Amino acid sequence: MRKLKLQVQMSIDGYIAGTNGEMDWMIWNWDQELKDYVTALTKPVDTIVLGRKLAEGFIAHWESQYNNPETREEARDFHQIPKVVFTNTIKDNPWNNTSLAYNLTDDIKKLKESNGSDIIAYGGGTFVSSLIKEGLIDEFFLFVNPTALGKGMSIFEELDNRQSLKLVESKAFECGITLLHYTK
Repeated sequence: MRKLKLQVQMSIDGYIAGTNGEMDWMIWNWDQELKDYVTALTKPVDTIVLGRKLAEGFIAHWESQYNNPETREEARDFHQIPKVVFTNTIKDNPWNNTSLAYNLTDDIKKLKESNGSDIIAYGGGTFVSSLIKEGLIDEFFLFVNPTALGKGMSIFEELDNRQSLKLVESKAFECGITLLHYTK
């Protein structure tokens, strides 16, 4: 069975965005070791799952990066990997190399049972919260930024039941981000 991995940046107090969706506190000046780690994390991935809100910016960003000769190589994988966008509102697919899905639990289970390599999930908050609440994430890769927000968007606040996780790895990177890697 394929694994569903979550890769997300968060603050030390557990928020993935500020109260108004701000993400200006995140570290994007990654050191080479962190870049290499994320490259290795995404190497066995052959499907990306996204919520509709994040997909609108994510897909457009990687498309423009791929179309720029200076960033093409860096963007190749994110551009070429098939994407599944979970939505309740879009009926006509506006993106290339992307399919739409409407039933989170059933469609994720079908993806995990289908042939292929690992699947990776990226936010937004509502989408990721739903994946966590339904117990669909197999591995959590939490990239903790050295910032406390006090308030914001949490991916864990919708839990109805406790989920116990096992720490696989923790790693501090020179740029200040600390990785916490958990499995169920």
